[in-house]
Amino acid sequence: MRQASTRPAIAITTGEPAGIGPEISIRAAWAMRAQVNCVLLGDAAFLALTASLIDPDIKLAALSVQALRNGGLPQFGPARICVIDVPLGAHVVPGVLDPANGRAVLATLDLAVEGARAGWFDAMVTAPLQKSTINDAGVAFSGHTEYLAEQTGTAQVVMMLAGETAPDTPDNYALRVALATTHLPLKDVSAAITRAGLGRVIDIIDHDLKTKFGMAAPRILVTGLNPHAGENGYLGREEIDTITPALEAARARGIDARGPYPADTLFQPKYLLDADCVLAMYHDQGLPVLKYATFGRGVNITLGLPLIRTSVDHGTALDLAGAGLGQADCGSMEQAIRTALQMVDAQRASQL
Repeated sequence: MRQASTRPAIAITTGEPAGIGPEISIRAAWAMRAQVNCVLLGDAAFLALTASLIDPDIKLAALSVQALRNGGLPQFGPARICVIDVPLGAHVVPGVLDPANGRAVLATLDLAVEGARAGWFDAMVTAPLQKSTINDAGVAFSGHTEYLAEQTGTAQVVMMLAGETAPDTPDNYALRVALATTHLPLKDVSAAITRAGLGRVIDIIDHDLKTKFGMAAPRILVTGLNPHAGENGYLGREEIDTITPALEAARARGIDARGPYPADTLFQPKYLLDADCVLAMYHDQGLPVLKYATFGRGVNITLGLPLIRTSVDHGTALDLAGAGLGQADCGSMEQAIRTALQMVDAQRASQL
């Protein structure tokens, strides 16, 4: 067990207040408090009420944003969880969205980024938010990944999901799937995949697996775009004209990037056991397989940022939130915190 003074400080944005984010954030932070100094970012009064209803033994300690900026993050021991107060705009009804709270949700993300850059936080973990609520609040928003890239001035980021396939069994192995493109209509995917762009994605994956996961020589398996990886051009030329040249260039830079492989046969243990990451060409090519194998234990990781960010592998679950506390599983949130902790340790080791 870590000493209280050595626990990394990890900011947890509590997400859409009408969803399960506040509950799973509190439960996971309390469960992980011996290992991590979890700092909840959200409405302090609302989180205190929620915590009291979950378990009266959970102790929260509120701090204003101004106090944080003036004096930095206090050293809280594991007996209580720090909350940085980011007030909501309207009363919360579980399961019912309210655009009046959209900007407050964004403010927690901004504060987490500010804190990571200022050195208050070693990493950030995000609970699920509702894109529609933020857009309805008058802010164009397509997702955490894109927003964090914009807020940090990062030209290129990569979405990667990771999880263990069968914990506590002999068949268990780590599955990581990164995406060449993220939230795009399928009709736009082919044009979005270029040699230069794919090369940048591969570079980011290789760099972050080395520096944030402690892998000396990552092995990256890359899917094709088309069925059967294009069937030698009969089912599309993207593999010939774009993907293969990008992989050849990556290997010339010393990166172990292999492929392109047909996506319908790549996701088998006999191939995945030899891989540190699979790079899929689009969202619904790689993520359905990963979520089927790891759902509830999966973690969303943003590569390429100048900070560590992980998240859960699920959405706001408004129906569960509306049904009352105790319906949601905080397993993915715990795993997101655990993964962020592992990444902090690996990054520190790489800097020695």
